[in-house]
Amino acid sequence: MMYEIMTTAEAKALGGLTLAFFGDSVYEVLVREQIVKLGTMPVDKLHKKAVQYVNAGFQSYAYDVIADELTEEETEIFKRGRNATGNNVPRSSNPKDYRRATGIEALFGYLYLTGQSDRIKELFEKIYTSERT
Repeated sequence: MMYEIMTTAEAKALGGLTLAFFGDSVYEVLVREQIVKLGTMPVDKLHKKAVQYVNAGFQSYAYDVIADELTEEETEIFKRGRNATGNNVPRSSNPKDYRRATGIEALFGYLYLTGQSDRIKELFEKIYTSERT
């Protein structure tokens, strides 16, 4: 059972990168929960499966999957995360994907901090079950 860690106003007062810092772990746990449900397998295989979903390219794609489903408030939070990334983009990803991934992480961080577990589950289910083309 998830509870509200902070009010909406308190969460909105946080910077986009702070929300993304927290949301990165939320998103990672959601992915790991799904992978563990697949059954017992060697840890290296678990890691390889997780990396398929926890990377800037996939998280950028995830935004495309849920963009039309987001409320105005959620879109605002996504944009704050996306626009807060600056110039520190890892060599392993392109700037557009990295910024959008940061936006997704900020959104999941915000939803978790404000106790919106049902919304997290709804959005993550759409992402995890989508067919990437």
